[in-house]
Amino acid sequence: MNMVRSHILVCGGTGCTSSGSQKIIKSLEAELKANGLDNEVKVIQTGCHGLCALGPIMIVYPEGSFYSRVTPDDVKEIVSEHILKGRIVKRLLYQETVQEGQIKSLNDTEFYAKQMRIALRNCGVINPENIDEYIATNGYEALGRVLTTMKPQEVIDIIKASGLRGRGGAGFPTGLKWQFAANQPAGKKYVLCNADEGDPGAFMDRSVLEGDPHAVIEAMTIAAYAIGSEQGYIYVRAEYPIAVARLKIAIKQAKEYGLLGKNIFNTGFNFDLEIRLGAGAFVCGEETALMTSIEGHRGEPRHRPPFPAVKGLFGVPTILNNVETYANIAQIILKGPEWFSSIGTEKSKGTKVFALVGKIKNTGLVEIPMGTTLREIIEEIGGGVPNGKKFKAAQTGGPSGGCIPASLMDTPIDYDNLIAIGSMMGSGGLIVMDEDTCMVDIAKFFLNFTVDESCGKCTACRIGTRRLYEMLEKITSGNATMDDISKMEELCYYIKENSLCALGQTAPNPVLSTLRYFRDEYEAHVRDKKCPAGVCKSLLSYEILPDKCKGCSACSKVCPAGAISGELKKPFVIDKSKCLKCGACIEKCKFGAIVKK
Repeated sequence: MNMVRSHILVCGGTGCTSSGSQKIIKSLEAELKANGLDNEVKVIQTGCHGLCALGPIMIVYPEGSFYSRVTPDDVKEIVSEHILKGRIVKRLLYQETVQEGQIKSLNDTEFYAKQMRIALRNCGVINPENIDEYIATNGYEALGRVLTTMKPQEVIDIIKASGLRGRGGAGFPTGLKWQFAANQPAGKKYVLCNADEGDPGAFMDRSVLEGDPHAVIEAMTIAAYAIGSEQGYIYVRAEYPIAVARLKIAIKQAKEYGLLGKNIFNTGFNFDLEIRLGAGAFVCGEETALMTSIEGHRGEPRHRPPFPAVKGLFGVPTILNNVETYANIAQIILKGPEWFSSIGTEKSKGTKVFALVGKIKNTGLVEIPMGTTLREIIEEIGGGVPNGKKFKAAQTGGPSGGCIPASLMDTPIDYDNLIAIGSMMGSGGLIVMDEDTCMVDIAKFFLNFTVDESCGKCTACRIGTRRLYEMLEKITSGNATMDDISKMEELCYYIKENSLCALGQTAPNPVLSTLRYFRDEYEAHVRDKKCPAGVCKSLLSYEILPDKCKGCSACSKVCPAGAISGELKKPFVIDKSKCLKCGACIEKCKFGAIVKK
């Protein structure tokens, strides 16, 4: 038997796949075979490493060389130089790992140094399509311990003692939810997984399913034992084809190994698991709408109470947790509730996974202990705002959340602190905005999303959000009055108080938070008919500065409306009545002679 001397890990998450990692894997395998190395070097497809901005990513072990933005053309050089000759290809290394000519550990870089990976512990480390690799990292050990040495109530007590709160947004105590379902009379019960994350910019749950699907399967089986269930469903949106494919493989493998199905670990406990695909409706992230969808009906929320733990899917006791919540369960069982509760803050235990996107250098997936400040996430882990721009705000919680201004960057991130400053944790999207962002336009963007995603069941949400969006359009087009701002604020509170489900109840949050911290921008749009960030087209005008214009005519040649005229070597002018405000002239001008006002 040939000994494998090197392992090459290639990211197979959605981000890296979209930038060509599958071609790299094929090129690697072909190049290794051509050099007679296919039995000595093993190529492993993993889940997301986190640094999505640097994809496609490749790590070569045992050296731990972290190659970024690899192309198929680079493969031949990596094989010939690194694999054959032992010479690391330094030009392809992630530069943060190179210090004074020496290569340092990836864990010592700014991006990873302050992270603590629990939910993401196996992402980027194992092949998610190989159950043996999951088992080699203590996979299914927690399930075996639970089924053979613990009573259901002992399991629930451990989860309660850990302080784990639901990572789907509301932050409800997980152990308490399980306790409610366990307290119901014995009979048919269901365990559900919400993998229907729909927030713009969010990809936390998708990445866990793509990189470590067995962690969710193991946790759901543990939950089923705890509450007395024999059937579970994973509700995942169909737009996640890689996650769905790997879930199917993982479920099949778990059944083949006797870890799902009948008589698991010879204990007489039975549990089966099926996938249900969602059609991409944002409202189906709400628990009762999700259950209605699984039942085969249009995804619409139900009145509560009764709560799902009492009367849920098909009218029987049901627990629903999201992917990230389940990804913590096995580690809590193995390491103990005290270990987990020692991480984080007093009321928010453990870690939180964020999708860090927007105007930030290191876009990607991060997992940090609760209580880490927004400043640490943005300036240290995220590498700061690029292009010398100033940080302006961060949106957490997606359409349900709110904007956090620069003045609150030192706020420790946890459930209660975010609510106190007018935002919320949500599922974990974190969108960074710089000084060129118009906060009124941002509020309008999220309102447009919720208007489209409202199921229409209740009037407050169906009509209210549309009226709210129309008010924002009126402001950004320069046709509003100060009275409109007051009316808009009043409507926000009406929608919050009268909507049936969390979609409508939280829909006004982006408006309320931007009004709270950036009211001056709203007033500038209304009083001065100006957009301070230069984003809202209706309020913009383009002007050529005579002292900077060289009369080269480049701007006039690219203007699609023929709005720019003049003589060569003399300042050109813009006819504002013809100007489309497309910005083509600014992009073309090499002298900075054209400005937006």
